Amino acid sequence: MSKHLFGLVVTPHGVAANNRGENEGNITTLQKILWQGEVHTTVSAEAIRWAIRYHWQRSGLEVNRQWDDQKADHDWRDPKWAKWSAGQGYIDDDVLGFMLAEGAKSEGNEAEAQGTGRGKRAKGTCEKRRGMLEVTRAISLTPFAGDITFNAKSGEKGATSLYGTEVHATRYQYGFALTPEDLREKARSLQVLNAVVALGEVAGNQSRFLFDFSPDAIVLRWTDDFAPRLLYGFGLDGAKLAVPEVVRRVEAGDIDAKELVVGGALVATPAGDSLKRLGATVVPGVKAAAEEVAKRMRKDLGLKS
Repeated sequence: MSKHLFGLVVTPHGVAANNRGENEGNITTLQKILWQGEVHTTVSAEAIRWAIRYHWQRSGLEVNRQWDDQKADHDWRDPKWAKWSAGQGYIDDDVLGFMLAEGAKSEGNEAEAQGTGRGKRAKGTCEKRRGMLEVTRAISLTPFAGDITFNAKSGEKGATSLYGTEVHATRYQYGFALTPEDLREKARSLQVLNAVVALGEVAGNQSRFLFDFSPDAIVLRWTDDFAPRLLYGFGLDGAKLAVPEVVRRVEAGDIDAKELVVGGALVATPAGDSLKRLGATVVPGVKAAAEEVAKRMRKDLGLKS
């Protein structure tokens, strides 16, 4: 039976904002969603996946889609995915997936005129791979109060541009899921875990606003179960982190506590004490939690240390 890696991450408390880009309106907004009856800010799963790929690139791993900071655009090492077709491929192709769609080489009517058969049309081709790493949208832990800062920028001949920026002081939580045996190289699942723990900035325009997306606390689950059962489990108990729904599911027997590894700021809370009492592995740091899960993954997947 395949093993599955599930994770629940909460960031440190910080101030989220999108810095103003060129030719934008007078208000630079944050993405928002109605969550449990209140407006919360959100960061897309695509932004998190982009940051994971960029972390691999900066760490020296070969990725197919490389970001060039000077051009503010991507370069492709293998735009036709020839290496993948040859049984090789880059880590981002394997983990994050890709799609190459090409149109037909001739128009349908021309193909019909050449005797390809009545009603038949020339078809395009599509080389694709579904992303094996699944990531949820990040949701703010607290509702958005509508805070806006106002700024002024001097232009030509004394002209002044007035604009505002939405800001949100909050934490973000998100979850992820991965089945290592679905990868062409199972060892790449360890690089996914490393990237999540070391994730830096995730979103922003050409002038990035730094928001630390590395985990302040993390709950990892290495299991035979197909369902995560812990996504969006973080909440606040006063000013302290809590995971009431995760604790409830462990107490109800829906999650085996022995499958859980908890690390970071959650440890020194009543929720951390409860999970430890129920049988979860609880360690002080998020890096220590990731290493503990990595040991279990190496053993079960037959990977070298």
